[in-house]
Amino acid sequence: MMEETNSKTEVVDGVDFDCLSVKDLKKAMEMISRTQRPARTPEEALQKSYQFWNTQPVPKMDESINANGPIEPDKPIESIRQEPYSLPEGFNWDTIDINDSSILKELYTLLNENYVEDEDSMFRFDYPPDFLKWALQPPGWSGDWHVGVRISKSGRLVGFISAIPATLMIYNVKQKVVEINFLCVHKKLRSKRVAPVLIREITRRVHKKGIYQAVYTAGVILPKPVGTSRYWHRSLNPKKLIEVKFSHLSRNMTMQRTLRLFKLPDMPDISGFRKLVIDDVPNAHKLLHEYLKKFDLVPIFTEEEFRHWFVPQTGIVDTYVVENNNKEITDMVSFYTLPSTVMHHPVHRSIKAAYSYYNVANKIKLVDLMKNALIAARNDGFDVFNALDLMENKTFLEELKFGIGDGNLQYYLYNWKCPPIPPEKIGLVLQ
Repeated sequence: MMEETNSKTEVVDGVDFDCLSVKDLKKAMEMISRTQRPARTPEEALQKSYQFWNTQPVPKMDESINANGPIEPDKPIESIRQEPYSLPEGFNWDTIDINDSSILKELYTLLNENYVEDEDSMFRFDYPPDFLKWALQPPGWSGDWHVGVRISKSGRLVGFISAIPATLMIYNVKQKVVEINFLCVHKKLRSKRVAPVLIREITRRVHKKGIYQAVYTAGVILPKPVGTSRYWHRSLNPKKLIEVKFSHLSRNMTMQRTLRLFKLPDMPDISGFRKLVIDDVPNAHKLLHEYLKKFDLVPIFTEEEFRHWFVPQTGIVDTYVVENNNKEITDMVSFYTLPSTVMHHPVHRSIKAAYSYYNVANKIKLVDLMKNALIAARNDGFDVFNALDLMENKTFLEELKFGIGDGNLQYYLYNWKCPPIPPEKIGLVLQ
């Protein structure tokens, strides 16, 4: 069937299609599909070629690592490239001023319409503007690290990436880094190779401030994860979650039985369980700092940073503490708010989700502390409570009726290599 001698041979990803039978052609197409889509498993990742990441100071996928330290040495700041990287024709850089409400709305719209969504395109993260300001303006933030790409003619914002400063303890090494987040390119421009230029540009701007390491997370596998975690979900409003197909009725289960299964007490039952207030910050900060010492990848918060990240803000972050009879803070639990847009439903427009943040069970069992957090979240109108299987979270997930999620979250370090860290030794949560 392939006897035309004048036909042009087509080679895609190293496969000569003119030399294939129908059976082999199907296999070749499956192979190309596997290598072109984002890798979701270690096996898929080993088969992929990473054109961009092979140029970056990150470990190779098949690399065995025993050391703990930088891949490349720090560069003299005067040697850092001064001019921005070149964008494709028709686009220009713009530093995004999120203190300007109209520009913040543009960023919100870009993320709302083009950022992370599930594979079936049913749900998409919906970062509220106030959440974005909280996430992007911690102590020490730099406006120069809020990097946008606009269409030159129309001025429309079509790309974004951000960095914020942080200090990590990586095993026994204290290191200044940036957290990279909100890498987003408009769906219609993803063939323009804008994302790699965004990454190079944020790297250049961070280097100009004398920082050469970064941490970031992704749902796909890139070279090379330092650790892998899994999301778990606990229904707080099971009827709504089933209606929007976020979850499903289990076999042999009715709606009424499901509602009974996930029913929680009306009110928290731990004595002294209350919201954190400003006066609690010094003691709660010390409590968290001591607790995190048991893990191998953790943030080191100053008291000012703790205040920013943990003092409750409606619709952004909630922190509860346990105060004993001596007015001492003994335990804490926290979660942040991240709604998801429901894409195609006639009634429900969003899911209000709580994401477990940092929890310290000192005098109270973690399972009891988290049960009270679930009750508080349910009473505040949350539909679902999500948690990664990091730190000591595995001790409460099944007992509190969390269900395992579909996807993994990979942790990455830029310009740093260290031995793999199991999830129970990761003590870092990024928004």
